[in-house]
Amino acid sequence: MSTMTERLPGRSALSDLSDWAEAGFPVLDDIPARHGIHVEESLADGRYVLRAELPGIDAEDIEITVAEGCLTLRAKRSDETAQQGRAEYHYGHSTPLPASAKSDAATAEYQHGVLTITMPVPAAKTGVRTMPVREPLTASAH
Repeated sequence: MSTMTERLPGRSALSDLSDWAEAGFPVLDDIPARHGIHVEESLADGRYVLRAELPGIDAEDIEITVAEGCLTLRAKRSDETAQQGRAEYHYGHSTPLPASAKSDAATAEYQHGVLTITMPVPAAKTGVRTMPVREPLTASAH
């Protein structure tokens, strides 16, 4: 995957700041922290696709939720070594969905360390609508 993330229409630059904050801080590596997830998003051909790199994570340790137009990914991984004992890593990423995304029809696949979430996004209706003008009924003439 490339290191560039395509910005979706209407997505502010502040989301990049929140992604940075979610990544945690290196000085806090000794305590369970939330680490960022490398994500690429695209919107084309009537569908939204999010790809997230999650190498070394088991599919059952991935949680995907959608609430109030926001997709959130959470994942965890544990390592155990004789020298350091048990270490647990938490990963997270949240992103706003396109306004017309149909999250109830979304699919998620995890293969070779890459999670792919796909959901339909119907095209916005454009065009002209003509509205009839009605006159109120009036009382009969006397």
